Amino acid sequence: MSREKSVAVTDAAIDRIKQMIISGELAPGDRLPKEADLAERLGLSRNSLREAVRALALVNVLDVRQGDGTYVTSLEPRLLLDTMSFVLDLHRDDTVLQFFEVRRILEPAATAMATELMTEADVEELRLVLESLPAEPTVDELVTNDLRFHQRIAQGSGNSVLCSFIESLSGPTTRARAWRGLTQEDAVQRTRDQHTAIYEAIAGRRPEVARAWATAHIADVESWIRRALT
Repeated sequence: MSREKSVAVTDAAIDRIKQMIISGELAPGDRLPKEADLAERLGLSRNSLREAVRALALVNVLDVRQGDGTYVTSLEPRLLLDTMSFVLDLHRDDTVLQFFEVRRILEPAATAMATELMTEADVEELRLVLESLPAEPTVDELVTNDLRFHQRIAQGSGNSVLCSFIESLSGPTTRARAWRGLTQEDAVQRTRDQHTAIYEAIAGRRPEVARAWATAHIADVESWIRRALT
């Protein structure tokens, strides 16, 4: 069998298993039928089925447990988007602005949603994250605190898919955050001031103000990187 034909057969096998999940025939946590039975049922060779299972395991749709069987995973967004995180980690430095552009679209929406949905305990946790930044932080401390602050807000949006997308963007933009912290003299104070403004808007339950500050905050970093690159 040619390589092209083999790939096409494997793709067909993947699609058939995917359809079983979409239709509800296989639910999260279900064990797949025995290989021989499933191959016969789907009209596939056992080799094609193995390749399909291997591919779906790589993207966290299936979990192959040696000596036990193959199961459908929980299919939670965070788990499925782990693969996207791996791909994003392979980005080139010249694409970092594109990642910030995506953040500028997603994070203000998440911030506005979090403003309306976060409990008082959640808001208090966000305050503690904000105040945990030392007066004179190292670059690592600044970047870590920045990540925690934005992740806490994303979680507060109540949308696990949106939260997973935002967290997936953390890897490609972490180096840029560190670069800014090392080279921009007022990076610490600007970050602290903007985070404070976002927190106060959230605590005051002003979603549109929170959205505006989140947009300004990300756009500020994006603008600095754009100048630095050119």
